[in-house]
Formats: sequence, structure tokens, C-alpha cells
Amino acid sequence: MTPSLSRTRATAALLAIGASLLPAVAWAHGVTAGDKGYIMETFGIRIVPFIYLGAKHMVTGYDHLLFLFGVIFYLYRLKDIGVYVTLFALGHSITLIAGVLAGVSINVYLIDAIIGASVAYKALDNLGVLAKWFGREPDPRAATIVFGLCHGLGLATKMLDFELAKDGLLPNLLAFNIGVEIGQFLALSVILIAISYWRRSTTFVRYAKAANVVLLLSGVALVVYQLNGYLSPSQG
Repeated sequence: MTPSLSRTRATAALLAIGASLLPAVAWAHGVTAGDKGYIMETFGIRIVPFIYLGAKHMVTGYDHLLFLFGVIFYLYRLKDIGVYVTLFALGHSITLIAGVLAGVSINVYLIDAIIGASVAYKALDNLGVLAKWFGREPDPRAATIVFGLCHGLGLATKMLDFELAKDGLLPNLLAFNIGVEIGQFLALSVILIAISYWRRSTTFVRYAKAANVVLLLSGVALVVYQLNGYLSPSQG
């Protein structure tokens, strides 16, 4: 088998895997019935349970993880990774807490479409497409914190739908946010180990572009899915 044929088949395999994951990506913000019931019925300060719920949300939040995967894809120094992850966490935390306390709610389909767009944006950035379109590379740090704000607002919107009890609201929100950051750290640790191992292989250079194409398809699929939900008759 020639190298070019092998490369073509591997690229096709990556795209097929990405396509098979699209339905899961579309359901990235799903909340189990048990978790939803607990959030809606709990009263008082519940630090540990809300830390658990926050961590669980991040670990199972495919859209958040896809965006972060795109952010760190070409970052090699831990210092740089720490800066971008901190910016994302800062934006995420601000709108999550402020959004719930201020009662700021956006249509869930629209905000999730924006989150999907953030995934597609980062994939386009990694592919060098944005630099070609605009003549220069957009500021990646500014984009990271802006999309962090969007991700946090999406979560705040969903939390407001649960009609959280006022008793213990702020401590529970802070605990939930701590859980989100714990979940982010755990998930990123796994991603970093995997991508660091991959970078030591010659296949990283060969298939990095294909991986970002899969990331792009995932983001576009999430946008289309959410806009379809927004435009459905039941939303009218």
C-alpha cells in the first residue's frame, strides 16, 4: 500500500468517526432526569452535591471539551495551555454565576448554536482558514475568553430553567462552578496525555488537518441541529 493511499484511507476513517459522533455532540448539554429533579427540588446549601454536578456536566459536556481540544491542539508549552484554559474558565465562571444571579436567559437553542459555532471557529483557526479570510490571524486569547463567556451563559440559561431555590443559591452556584473547573481539569488531563502521545508519532503531522476537519464538522453539525430546534414549529 502506497503512503498516499494509506493517508487517504486514514483521513476517511477519521471523518467517518467524526460523523458517527455528531449525534452525541448534538446532545452535549443533556441533563439527566435525576440531576434535573435534584436541582429543582433541593433547598439550602449543598456544596458537595453541586461540586459533583458541575464536574459531571463538564466531563460529559462534549461541546466544551471539543472547543478546548481545538484550543490546545497546537499548544505545546504547559504555560501557554494554562493561560488559555484560565481565560476560558474566567469567561465561563463570570457568565455562569452572574447570569443566574441576574436572571439573564437566552433561548437555549440559540446559545447552544453559538457554542457550536465556537467549535467550528477554532477548527477553522487551526486550519489557517481565518488568517486567509481576514489577512491576519484573529487574537486567539480574545476569542477564547469571548467564547468562554458564551459557554458560561449557555449553562446559566439551563440552570435558570431549573428554578433554583434562593436559599443557598450563591454557595451552590460557586460549588457548581468549582465542580465545572475540576471536571475541566480531569478531562483536559486525559486529552493532554492522549495528544502528547500522538504528537510523538509521525501520524500527527499527517493527520492533524483531518482531525481539525472532523472538529469543524462537529461544530457545524451542532449549529445546524440547534438552529433546526429553534426554527421548529414547537418554538413558534
